[in-house]
Amino acid sequence: MLSSRFLRNAAALLAGLCTAAALAAPTLPTIELTAGMHRIQAEVADREETRRTGLMFRQSLAPNHGMLFVFERASTQCFWMRNTLVPLSIAFLADDGMVVNIADMAPLTENSHCSAQPVRFALEMEQGWFEQRGIKAGMRLRGLP
Repeated sequence: MLSSRFLRNAAALLAGLCTAAALAAPTLPTIELTAGMHRIQAEVADREETRRTGLMFRQSLAPNHGMLFVFERASTQCFWMRNTLVPLSIAFLADDGMVVNIADMAPLTENSHCSAQPVRFALEMEQGWFEQRGIKAGMRLRGLP
């Protein structure tokens, strides 16, 4: 009897924490990018706090949705997947939108995935999104800020 009451209370507390976390998550501006004929709706993470959180704790991504990370200056950018539940692919982008390199990232790992050269942009999409559309290094995406 005590254990079922404990479990109900723990479940209620967890639900409250999840709701509070969802309410506290910032609403990010979005931007439309294009990769050839493909349209992408990307949330823009352009502040330290939003870049640090990224797509952590998301259960899924809508089709053709992702997150664009914007940095103040070009440098080697590295990403990991701590607390990220969805398998992702990341495209590192030069200022002109050229894809420098693409990496697949496994969920809930701390392996580093880095740009092959200094970049100011990185675009995370559902894993396989770029490959399924034939998007490779050397191609250009349009619509970057």
